[in-house]
Amino acid sequence: MKSSEIFNALSREAMFCKELLGAGATQIRKANYAAQGLYFQAFSNLSIGLERIGKLCLTLDHFIVTNGEFPTAEHLKNKIGHDLLKLYERSQDLISERGLGVDRYILQGNAVHQEIMAILSRFAKGDRYSNFDFLVGSKSSNPAGDWYQRVDLMIFEKSVSSRKKESIKESSITTGEIMGRLGMVWHTSEQGGEINTYEDASYRTGVFEAVAPKRQLYVLQIIRYWANILFELQHLSMQVDHEATPYFTEILGGFGNSDSYFRGRRTWDTI
Repeated sequence: MKSSEIFNALSREAMFCKELLGAGATQIRKANYAAQGLYFQAFSNLSIGLERIGKLCLTLDHFIVTNGEFPTAEHLKNKIGHDLLKLYERSQDLISERGLGVDRYILQGNAVHQEIMAILSRFAKGDRYSNFDFLVGSKSSNPAGDWYQRVDLMIFEKSVSSRKKESIKESSITTGEIMGRLGMVWHTSEQGGEINTYEDASYRTGVFEAVAPKRQLYVLQIIRYWANILFELQHLSMQVDHEATPYFTEILGGFGNSDSYFRGRRTWDTI
């Protein structure tokens, strides 16, 4: 393969990753009980995007190790694979073996990161078909419900102040007392239960608004982990073939920013 052809293929893949991850990071901030389709959109984009950036990192590492050779299709399928948690484990070995300037333990010490990766991994391996599984009588899962129970409520408990929690509770009670006399509400919660009171709907809306920016931040931190690995590998790859190596730091540079930058930005599908 010519260097220019390799460059184009790597660039296209990196741009695809950027679009997938940017869309997923944007959608995960908006998903709630009243817009549950956004959960599946976010999970789809994030799981595919993380798989592909993981594969891109490990494929580029093979290029570096072999001094310019890419893995075979069999190696890509069987050795690298598509399991998000296994790709993450492989990345930790890669960081140590290459001496990359990335903290290999950065995601291990936080239970929220671990739950997000576990949910996205299960979604990629089969939970994306959970609705069809239910309809055909197979053992079904509930990815949106898992997210609410294991991610949102954990964030709410750990990261939202007591004063804010009390404010959400009091506001939901007041809303229920006023609106309950004027009309009715009906929604389905992420767990599948009925939301049939204004108090319940208001409380869940309050929880969502409190955790949405924080859940997006955690997702962006996971993406940054992979982006930083790719940026480090870029420099090593350029030593093998400078003309074949794109500037991944330009394509995915938005994901390499600090937490303060992440907090100040809501949408990521146009970076």
